[in-house]
Amino acid sequence: MKKISLLSVAALTASMLSSCTFGASIDTLMAPPKLSVEQEQIYSALTTAHGTAISLKYPKTGKYLSAFIVEDIDGDGGNEALVFYERKDHAADENPLRINILDKKDYKWSSVWDDAADGSEIEKVMISKLGSNDRINLIIGTSMINRSEKNVSIYNYADGRLTKPPTFSASYSFIDVKDLDMDNEYEFLRLTKASSDAPALAEVYKLDKNGKYLKKKLELSEKFSEFDNISYGKVGDSEMGIYIDALSGTGYVQTDVLYMKDGALKKVFETSEESEETIRPAGFSCFDVDGDGTLEIPGQVIAPCYETSAEGEQLKLTEWKHINSNYMLEKQYTSYYSLNDGYIFIFPEKWENKVTVKRDVVNDEMVFCTYNENGTGRELLRIFCAEDQPSREDRISGGYMLMHSKGELSYLAYIPSPDTGNDGLGITPAEAAIGFRFRD
Repeated sequence: MKKISLLSVAALTASMLSSCTFGASIDTLMAPPKLSVEQEQIYSALTTAHGTAISLKYPKTGKYLSAFIVEDIDGDGGNEALVFYERKDHAADENPLRINILDKKDYKWSSVWDDAADGSEIEKVMISKLGSNDRINLIIGTSMINRSEKNVSIYNYADGRLTKPPTFSASYSFIDVKDLDMDNEYEFLRLTKASSDAPALAEVYKLDKNGKYLKKKLELSEKFSEFDNISYGKVGDSEMGIYIDALSGTGYVQTDVLYMKDGALKKVFETSEESEETIRPAGFSCFDVDGDGTLEIPGQVIAPCYETSAEGEQLKLTEWKHINSNYMLEKQYTSYYSLNDGYIFIFPEKWENKVTVKRDVVNDEMVFCTYNENGTGRELLRIFCAEDQPSREDRISGGYMLMHSKGELSYLAYIPSPDTGNDGLGITPAEAAIGFRFRD
């Protein structure tokens, strides 16, 4: 079991206070967002060139969530404007979704390129070099109207023209740009789900100095039908891992972990049986619970004292396993994880195999207590989620301490005096703070 310092908790808390992005399309709102002065100038140049019978389209995920992307996409040192829009007066056989590029000369924007895009929605946009090539790549993920079919195209804009057909075009389930082998060059990652006649695949692409795509391909451990969550973290001693949480049957998630080493794409779990050790209920995705840069994979176990209870009455603990330097799953922590309330409480090492949980239905609190062959024993900790200010203040006046707050929600803990027992299992407020995690 690893020791967790107060400094690591502070660092973890800071990292968890990150902003969220939403997949809902902004163009479906009742009123469009207010444009900046520069965006107004770009929009005016766009409508001058192509008329006012248009509606802007917004990427649904990723870094760029605006219909207007102002970046240097040709490497000439000056910014171009990339705009996605839909034509309302398009011909019956014409795709209404368009890609427009504008350039600024003499302080004035003007449209220099316009072409049809794939699909009907813009899913994700990435702008990046790949591999050792100096070319700036415009990577655009699109989807059909139901968003179930996705396609990614990689374009190159040079000399006032966008490559057509694109330099790369393929279907996908997940795409990203990342320095996967940590050589200071970016790779393009593409995941595809399994079909009736093809396995689920991971593919990594680089560009060489001559502009040729170098591909590495690897079959995933199962015939994954959907990907639930993709995240990155250390694996082994130094490699960067791609942690793939994928749907593996009704209501269950399974993890596959990939990494690049010696120019090859590799899997941590070489067999299906190894990957099946990670199967757990949906919602329990990989998470760096201790802030050390390595993701832990959660798994559920029945809490002590509930082994013979009916399934619907059982409480469960969450065990967190990491991949050690030998690329093997190894248990790190035991915790209680409230998926509904979004918090995790990591058991101190001294609680291992000595503490369980119970639910106080009357007070709507989770209670951590000792246990033996006769059942639960003395209380060590209570955690309460207050949904309004009055209930928060009521608990604080009763000796509870604030652990975390988000909006109207407040997470509070009550610790009986650690001196009430002689078993050495009592904890201090500092130990409670160290064990508490909030997950957005």
